[in-house]
Amino acid sequence: MKIIRTVRAMQQVCRDARRTATLGLVPTMGALHDGHLSLIRRASGENDVVAASIFVNPLQFGPNEDLEKYPRTFEDDCAQLEREGVAILFAPSPDEMYPQTNGQKPQTMIDPGAIATRLDGAYRPGHFVGVATVVAKLFHIIQPDRAYFGQKDAVQLAVLRQIVRDLDFDLELIACPLVRDKDGLALSSRNRYLSAEDRKTALILSRTLIAMQDDIRKGIRDSHRLCRQPHLLREADESFKLEYLCIVDPNTLLPVSEAVPGALVAIAARVGETRLIDNFLVAEVGP
Repeated sequence: MKIIRTVRAMQQVCRDARRTATLGLVPTMGALHDGHLSLIRRASGENDVVAASIFVNPLQFGPNEDLEKYPRTFEDDCAQLEREGVAILFAPSPDEMYPQTNGQKPQTMIDPGAIATRLDGAYRPGHFVGVATVVAKLFHIIQPDRAYFGQKDAVQLAVLRQIVRDLDFDLELIACPLVRDKDGLALSSRNRYLSAEDRKTALILSRTLIAMQDDIRKGIRDSHRLCRQPHLLREADESFKLEYLCIVDPNTLLPVSEAVPGALVAIAARVGETRLIDNFLVAEVGP
């Protein structure tokens, strides 16, 4: 596996690869888990060459968020990527990705507009401007045929679909299924922040969604009725702070009145000091 540190070198390596092969990209911030590896495996099955990136993007962290303590496990990540057959790893520094900023935000950034203020965007102002900016740079540098993202980050997916469409990126954006741990918790690099007690509390997210899936199977479709504080949320202790539980269009993130097939049911909460998200698509559970 080639580990590339500079933009210029990454452009050249990817340009060479694309001459004779299809190129798949899996962007990450490292601290890899089985969810990331599922993206790598999907990309490997659909492309001749797979590139990954590891970059903890400072632009998508707010002033009181966890940039400094975000887990960094670069050597272990590299070993996992190499075992999965990744050919190219782009691992730039912040100064390489955002040169001449003197620690400030770059002057040119991608603002996705209103969609970036919905759901997670309402609780993390500016987050999706940072996401859109770094992903647009990665797409421009690497120019993949396909790029792979996890369904767990459903709000991010909606934002990225919009920028791919609006900025005419010549690639296929592929959403891969959410991956869960054995206890049902959606896999996330931030799960390692959870204490044993917090992890038990965090299961409220997935169990709430399971209860809503059961209600939908029973024929309940009214969004307001489905989202009225389920009993698991009412019974949560003070360490669990719900941010949102809603049913929205998966592309616009605007509310929908009924949980029709294809609708996104999404939840976000803070468990202790850790912010967690989870979701499902109604089409996945059937009528």
